[in-house]
Amino acid sequence: MSIIIGLIVLSGCLYFLLPDRNETKIENVKAVASVNQEQSESTEDRTVQTPEVEKEGKTEQEDTSNKPITENIKDKVREALQVALDFFKKEQQIVAIGDSLTEGIGDESEYGGYVGILNHTFEDNNLKITVENYGKKGNRSDQLLKRLEKEDIESAIKESDIVLITIGANDIMNVLKSNFMNVTMDPFQEERVKYAERLRAIFNKINDLNKDTEIYLIGFYNPFERHFAEIKELEMIIDSWNAAGESVSEEYENVRFIPTKDLFSNSNTDLLAEDEFHPNTTGYKLMAQRVLDYLKEAQINTVDVSS
Repeated sequence: MSIIIGLIVLSGCLYFLLPDRNETKIENVKAVASVNQEQSESTEDRTVQTPEVEKEGKTEQEDTSNKPITENIKDKVREALQVALDFFKKEQQIVAIGDSLTEGIGDESEYGGYVGILNHTFEDNNLKITVENYGKKGNRSDQLLKRLEKEDIESAIKESDIVLITIGANDIMNVLKSNFMNVTMDPFQEERVKYAERLRAIFNKINDLNKDTEIYLIGFYNPFERHFAEIKELEMIIDSWNAAGESVSEEYENVRFIPTKDLFSNSNTDLLAEDEFHPNTTGYKLMAQRVLDYLKEAQINTVDVSS
């Protein structure tokens, strides 16, 4: 039964996450969803509850009855990210580019995902850091490469001190939708080589626009772990694509790879949104904290080298 539910969840991901879903329906997935329609419908009425509230043993209404649920979640975010940010000594500009993880899809707090959480953290600490978000749901690496030609994105990168990138999840999903009923490594390995080439083109384009900016590529987590743990190929695909991203990042002096897979692995806390693919607020909060840790480490290392 868990495998059947997992298939339904994945079919939902494929349908709702791919930008051209009306033109790329998967007949095999539709067959599975049709046979198990009753089970699928029963999973759509789940009530979302923030993990922090569950751990504290309180309901959202008991926590702050006079506040809307969204405000409660935002307060939790602020509490979690009240960290020492004195490593940002100067005014800086951060540009975030990429897919739905940059756009913030799934974040029930309406902060705008990890990028929005970072931005509000900087504002709450009165830091002179501007954050521009150019995330677009459904973007693959080839599409992001084309978007880098847009005047507004080019202009933002030229003025940036830091560029944050999430890209590649839709590349994987694009291969998965074509091989859903027979998941093997070969097509993913072939596409991974092309993905690495496109990453180089993306990094080269950014460096052509601004050779002084620092680039951070944020790695993949495995959204299928809960329902597809028995399909080891999915885990291997995520690991191999992360390895490709990290390897390409190491080819550049100003590019760093930020892993996230460990944040979502074997967690007792629900870190995914209702679509079982994108992070929820808690998941994005973990991503934001990880990004902050890497930014801080880079700033400290820069100070140490200069001194």
